[in-house]
Amino acid sequence: MKKNPLLYEPHLTVRELSLLPGGEWQPDSSGWSLVQVRSGSGYCLQAQGSTELETGAVLLVAGHSKTIIRASQLGKMSLHAFNVIPARLTGLITLGEQEFLKLAAEKKESAIRILPSDNPTAMNMKELCANHKSAGLLLRLKLIQLFVEAFGGVLEPVAAQKETPDAKERLRSLLQKTPPNELAELSFSELARRTNCTPRHLSRTFHELVGTSFSNQRVEIRMARARELLATSNSKVVEVALESGYKSLSMFNLVFTRRFGTSPGRWRQRNNVG
Repeated sequence: MKKNPLLYEPHLTVRELSLLPGGEWQPDSSGWSLVQVRSGSGYCLQAQGSTELETGAVLLVAGHSKTIIRASQLGKMSLHAFNVIPARLTGLITLGEQEFLKLAAEKKESAIRILPSDNPTAMNMKELCANHKSAGLLLRLKLIQLFVEAFGGVLEPVAAQKETPDAKERLRSLLQKTPPNELAELSFSELARRTNCTPRHLSRTFHELVGTSFSNQRVEIRMARARELLATSNSKVVEVALESGYKSLSMFNLVFTRRFGTSPGRWRQRNNVG
């Protein structure tokens, strides 16, 4: 059965999974998954081979890595897993950090990482997931912290690159340090002022770095924020429009419908995850 492209994947929610002997499970296709073996044993299967998994081991897996977890033929295997989609963390991570995660997912050597049961991140995840049923903001923040810890601190230097006099590097540095939701509130003229560029040169440079125009990127950021609110909150559509940067409800409805082929209200009915 073909998957609905509009379906909103579970995000920052701990799931309990049970595999029968020889059973298989593939992590979510979007974002990153952090998976821990609660009990039993099995294997991590990839195109280049397999790796044995012990109880307590943790896997950090990029969505499109096509990694499969298979339970041993000797017994059942239970897992704890949660999914992190960087594009939905618009107020917490910068564009530079988003780009790092995107590039890491594309590289075979960093698209999957296996941590042994005695690794501090593995032990923290075991303790956190034992009490995951008390879901709330604090749990979601701790899940994000676990996700960052699993990278071993390599996310920290991303925003520490020095600026250079070159306009392209000034823009690159600003984008690396600016959270997406803050960028969505900037006007093009303000961005030009901050980067000390002429509008024409900025437009060309922005497209070279990001792959799209400033206006299109701003729409994508706002739409990501809107989908997150529609899927996870009870806010009225007009409130979602305002939170996403649109002062006109009719304009928000128009842009959303053009982008996703359905109205915000109908999209919410299909994708609300509580």
